[in-house]
Amino acid sequence: MVASISVVEDLCGESDDSSFVDPVDRAIIVETQGGLPLVSKPYHAVAIKLGLSAEVVMERIRAMQRSGAIRRIGAIPNHFALGYKANGMAVWDVVDEQVDALGHQIGRLDFVSHCYRRPRYLPEWPYNFFVMVHGQSHPEVEKKIEEISHILGADCRANDVLYSTRILKKTGIRLK
Repeated sequence: MVASISVVEDLCGESDDSSFVDPVDRAIIVETQGGLPLVSKPYHAVAIKLGLSAEVVMERIRAMQRSGAIRRIGAIPNHFALGYKANGMAVWDVVDEQVDALGHQIGRLDFVSHCYRRPRYLPEWPYNFFVMVHGQSHPEVEKKIEEISHILGADCRANDVLYSTRILKKTGIRLK
């Protein structure tokens, strides 16, 4: 597994906006955006490489998380290598007024790795709720999707599932 930092930053030119990261924060982002070092103290390793203290690196990362410059830090597993050969993105047409509440409930299921609200693109794409479900087989994924269907109940008008056929590159924005 590789841990990565997903970064949300406006890169559309110069700005006087104080929400932009300073050069030290930018250096931390560049150093960590491809993944944290796979060592027992990754932030210490980043600090050494940048000539900073580990405490400074960790506090700046926390501050960037609070400000929204860094959205999340998390592991990016290779589901296929972990034995999950059936990976289905279930898409749902859920009543707009209920999708947030139901999304919180669905997102807490132990077999759901991603849970998103997205805009519809009518008439071709009526789906506004996306849920990634992993399993060792299509029947296992379908059973889990059926469990989600029961939770959504009458608030779901339609659904479909899109199965992964290969792993795509999983990276966010990259700074240079």
